Amino acid sequence: MNVDPIRRQSLIHLSTNISISAIGFLSTVYFAHVLGPSILGAYYLLFAYFSIFNLIVDGGFSNATAKRISEGKEQEEFFTASAALRILLLIVTLGLLFAFRQFLVDLNSADMFWWLILALCANVFLGITSGGNYGLGKAGVVQISNLLNNISRVILQVLAVFFGFQLAGLAGGLVFGIVTGALVNYRYLELHFRRFNRSHLESLFTFSFWIFLAMSGVLVFTTADVVLIGYFMSNSDVGIYRVAVNLAALGLFVALALQYVLYPKFSRWNEEGNYELMATSLGRAYTYSLVLALPFCVGGWLFGDKLLFYLFGAAFSSGTGALYILLTVYVVFIFLYLQMMTLNALNHPKDSFRVTAVAVVANIALNLLLIPVLGIIGAALATLVSVALNAIFGYFVLRKYVSVKLEKKPVLNILIAVAAMALVVGGMRLVIPVVNLWYLIGMVIIGGGVYFVFLLKIDRDIRDELKDLVAQMGIFWPDWL
Repeated sequence: MNVDPIRRQSLIHLSTNISISAIGFLSTVYFAHVLGPSILGAYYLLFAYFSIFNLIVDGGFSNATAKRISEGKEQEEFFTASAALRILLLIVTLGLLFAFRQFLVDLNSADMFWWLILALCANVFLGITSGGNYGLGKAGVVQISNLLNNISRVILQVLAVFFGFQLAGLAGGLVFGIVTGALVNYRYLELHFRRFNRSHLESLFTFSFWIFLAMSGVLVFTTADVVLIGYFMSNSDVGIYRVAVNLAALGLFVALALQYVLYPKFSRWNEEGNYELMATSLGRAYTYSLVLALPFCVGGWLFGDKLLFYLFGAAFSSGTGALYILLTVYVVFIFLYLQMMTLNALNHPKDSFRVTAVAVVANIALNLLLIPVLGIIGAALATLVSVALNAIFGYFVLRKYVSVKLEKKPVLNILIAVAAMALVVGGMRLVIPVVNLWYLIGMVIIGGGVYFVFLLKIDRDIRDELKDLVAQMGIFWPDWL
């Protein structure tokens, strides 16, 4: 395609994210109806533990490797050093898991321990191969492999559940998808193993230590609530909460795409001292992330109760209160993700950790305080407060190194378009009761149409950029827009 690299890779990432989320969303709807919240909750606990121990195996070396390789110096030496360190960390992590297995009560009771071991081993292969490709700027390859990872996972999970394997089928699909993604990355990996020395290890450690600590903080936001809900409450509550989280997170498509694509670019621009271009790109990234996140958030406030009821079943309707809060959380996450990405690309992972550490302490304390009293609503509130703290502190730290500005006019236009959408569909809901799924889908389509038409009409810059992008791809653009 005749599209510049950032746009092209962003499109690939965005399209794969949309595909992955759509596939995952539809499969979750199926699992919710067939398995119910309890079995889903057990699987989400497995995934939470996998995320925690995988962070230890990763050790922050995935980002450190991408950073060093993207700088264009001694790439194969850094790649090999990173692979050796990750394998060593895997051995240490497996030793710890076997030593403390008796304390992992939730995993043992659900017979998920060995699935956790298999998933961690497979993910090391995935991490090594994808890290090498990502450092070389092959974000498109990594995203295609991620898409195939998720497609193969869901296909196997659906088939396994259909034939009655239930929780084991979900866990087996997770491992199968990871292996598939790793094989795709390996196919396009151009780096080879080469002898490295102590200086390469020291360089990776210097960057990875603070990345690891910062990633630990982000992991707390996404797993501590799940683990503590499982501890204080039941697997069913975990399943209901995670379904609400998955639904609320759908508005992050654009932010995740831009975060992923811009990191190696920002890293290179930092080496070149091109801070003005970085600041401009960051401001634009905020704008385009909010284009989807804000209408999704407001639409969720209007229809969240009906979405949970008609899509997942009556058993999940009790998650409505948490969903309303989580929708706001994932708007704030946009600023957290993009700011932390920029700090790391600027080679300031220590600052990234310090910002995150404050929010992590608040998150754990609030979860321990609120979950026993308010249940899953307490977990959502704890996440909102801690993510907001992280975003606010991150802004004040980041602006010391690069200009951090919202594009005021485009953001105002987005808010106006969201308000128009809310008036139309909110009024429709008052007049027309939502009596089945098709009424709900129709209102969502009408709301989305009102929002995007209104936005493209009032914001010439967004319209022209989208029109230019569509034209470069050879897709027809209607004259009335």
